[in-house]
Amino acid sequence: MPCVIFWVNQYLEKALAIFVPLVHSYLDDLLAMPVILGITLQVFRWVHPTGEQFRFSTMQIVVGVAYISLLFEVLLPMWSEIYVRDFWDVVCYAAGAFYFYFFINKQPTE
Repeated sequence: MPCVIFWVNQYLEKALAIFVPLVHSYLDDLLAMPVILGITLQVFRWVHPTGEQFRFSTMQIVVGVAYISLLFEVLLPMWSEIYVRDFWDVVCYAAGAFYFYFFINKQPTE
């Protein structure tokens, strides 16, 4: 579902030029971790010996949030004026990671 919301938002912004300020500023950041970790989880489930039973550990999710936060909120703003540091983006990454942990990163039901 986060991927669908992300693509709908991108379509509204890019194709129709519809911008809701709060949504424009934070929705992509809120959806970043569920999208990134969700796609990565699916790939791991295809290649890992445990298949559909594979789950990310809490530490792996924390490292993912730390990596994305470091990259987008510390390093890229140092190298490019396109990127801007925003503490609330990190809060959104963390909230998205909680969503991923509780709703996506679970054992499939039989």
